[in-house]
Amino acid sequence: MNNTNRYGYSLKIDDPAMARYIRDTKRWSAIFSLILAVVAVAGFFIYGETSSEMDNPESLYIGIGIGSMFILIALFQISGRNRSITWDGIVVDKVEKSKSRYDKYQSRWEEYLEFTVSIQADNGKMHYIGAEDDDTLYNYYQIGNRVRHHKGLNSYEKQDKSGDTIIFCNACASLNDI
Repeated sequence: MNNTNRYGYSLKIDDPAMARYIRDTKRWSAIFSLILAVVAVAGFFIYGETSSEMDNPESLYIGIGIGSMFILIALFQISGRNRSITWDGIVVDKVEKSKSRYDKYQSRWEEYLEFTVSIQADNGKMHYIGAEDDDTLYNYYQIGNRVRHHKGLNSYEKQDKSGDTIIFCNACASLNDI
């Protein structure tokens, strides 16, 4: 592939297979959350029947609460995908910051690097891509790059990929050779 074919946004985003992928992702989120909810309710019910520490209906109520939480998380995730829009923007800043946090399991302070890429949408709104101890996206995007956020996906696509050797899948965000 020559470098002239690496400029512009992917036309695959309009492919029916991509629309099906987005629809299936939402469907599988709902199915998975329902399965987790049923397992939580059943597990706590069984625990309440067999345990001497907690009886039903108290145990069952806890299971219903946890199961409801799984369903609510999926609904918020699906709602977020439905509300997202396609927008274009530009990378305006990149920050690499050394930070520390206390690891309570190992009873010590640990150092880590936080990498943040700031993108200003054409409407002026700021968006941030961040990662801890992983500079892949930080190095991939350069200040001045035009990017597009695709509706229904949590991904950003560079417009000019002519100098790149890697590319991120818009659907799953996996890193691939260009």
